[in-house]
Amino acid sequence: MSAEPPRPPAAALDEAFHNTTRLAIAVFLSACSEAEFAMVRDHCRVSDAALSKAASTLEAAAYAETRQGYVDKRPRTWLSLTPTGQLALTQHVTALQNIVAAARAASLNNGGRLS
Repeated sequence: MSAEPPRPPAAALDEAFHNTTRLAIAVFLSACSEAEFAMVRDHCRVSDAALSKAASTLEAAAYAETRQGYVDKRPRTWLSLTPTGQLALTQHVTALQNIVAAARAASLNNGGRLS
């Protein structure tokens, strides 16, 4: 019987990103320093209420920040991913990539079939 070689600790999936709306928002925000609320809403295809709730959850996890201000006397809200959120998202994506890599390796070892 051959023992499997020890594996490095796996990057863990982050529960904050299990919700697809929160994941989409974090991914969108990861590509910019900040984005206006309406821009995030439109590109993530969510309602104002869904974005607000998801942003609040990401803020509670210290993954996102909001900034309020005015443009031409109209109130605006901007969202940004914190460095902590950026790191958490990177680790979450790495965990997903590790799952894919493990499935590919298992498939290659079994002639392309997983059963």
